[in-house]
Amino acid sequence: MVETTDQWILERTGIRERHIADKGVAASDLAVEAVKNLVQSHPLDLQEVDLIVVGTVTPDMMYPSTACLVQHKLGIHRTWGFDLSAGCSGFLYALNAGTEFVESGRYKKVLVIGSDVNSSMVNYEDRAVCIIFGDGAGAVLLEPADEGDDNVIMDHVAQIEGGGGAFLYMPAGGSLNPASHETVDGKMHYIHQDGQQVFKYAVKKMAEMTDRILQKNKLTGADVDCFIAHQANLRIITATADRLKMPMDKVIINIDRYGNTTAGTIPLAMQTAVEEGKLKKGDLVLLAAVGAGFTSGATLLRWAF
Repeated sequence: MVETTDQWILERTGIRERHIADKGVAASDLAVEAVKNLVQSHPLDLQEVDLIVVGTVTPDMMYPSTACLVQHKLGIHRTWGFDLSAGCSGFLYALNAGTEFVESGRYKKVLVIGSDVNSSMVNYEDRAVCIIFGDGAGAVLLEPADEGDDNVIMDHVAQIEGGGGAFLYMPAGGSLNPASHETVDGKMHYIHQDGQQVFKYAVKKMAEMTDRILQKNKLTGADVDCFIAHQANLRIITATADRLKMPMDKVIINIDRYGNTTAGTIPLAMQTAVEEGKLKKGDLVLLAAVGAGFTSGATLLRWAF
């Protein structure tokens, strides 16, 4: 579709393949499947879910929220929820929001979902974008830890820098440029990205946020058992690992199989870590992401299973 080769893509991004949702499959559909997979591996009564937080930049529609559609499709009663838009940091921000709700003491079971159908907003004539993005979703359950249990979400840091909006955005579809013949003809409903600017910022900020949370908790990269980063570009992940002086066998990489699934990358990488036997109970796990906005963040947790 564009002038490129598999080798060119692999060398610059680390991506070998991606998954594209069938026509008519929306973010809520992928989210529902992610929750069903979660229930298979961690049986729970979905009727006990207090809250649903969905990180997404590709909601089924402007409203109702994807969380509402997920609640309806799963038939969960007496719950509430909302969507959270933070680009590729969407799952991490949703995870942090869900954590705060549990820590408040008012909520016992919170579903956190990252789900994006990026193919719905990719211009397959734009080489800077179309080689990167795939579709995917993942979900986790947050619950209060038992007293004395150290396997918890320990800390998180986050930051937004709105000046980065000029380098990664979708210009139409909102209140500034509502849909019209002009916006469609101008291809304004697609992702627009300045790849070089985004890459430079992501390399710098991923390292900065991981350093920040480790220093805040008086830790170093040597203390980390597993590093799970947003899967945007292999070079960004390896550069951050190098800075942390982390061996690559502690770094989870599945970008070669899924590409950049935006809010789906971190939960998908968590699943990869489990499947590869790289996570055990009590392991110190470092999560990190950088996304459109610009948004960035990092989370420290101890694996609970």
